[in-house]
Amino acid sequence: MKLQTQDFIYVGIQFLLFALYVFNVDIVTFKLTNEVRFIGLFIAILGIVVLGVALLQLNKNLSPFPTPVADSHLLQNGIYGLVRHPIYSGIIFIVFGYGLYQESAYKLLISFLLLLLFFVKSEYEEKKLTEKFTEYKSYRKVIGRFLPRIKL
Repeated sequence: MKLQTQDFIYVGIQFLLFALYVFNVDIVTFKLTNEVRFIGLFIAILGIVVLGVALLQLNKNLSPFPTPVADSHLLQNGIYGLVRHPIYSGIIFIVFGYGLYQESAYKLLISFLLLLLFFVKSEYEEKKLTEKFTEYKSYRKVIGRFLPRIKL
């Protein structure tokens, strides 16, 4: 599929937010217990694992742009059998978890902005995936966007 202007805008904003995240800006400081900080660190490590597995599984289908790669195929197994956007999930876990660990309101703010961006970007991406793969609509109904769906 041909890349659109929106593809470049989403990726540009994403990389801008990544760059802003790297800076340590103390707008508001707060203190957490060591237990909460280490839960944040665990979440960040979990995010690294999720991101790594998703990248390995996506392999040649990988692109920073939301528009699917021309000769790609729809993954519905492995980590993609649990969540539709595990790369976004992994990144969200990393930035939120590390923000908690660092007790950084600034990093948590950037994390929230990334979450909002990934929500909007994934909406656009899913429109493109639905156009390319007829089975995406049914896949979307049973698999969660960023977290697995809990079946009770």
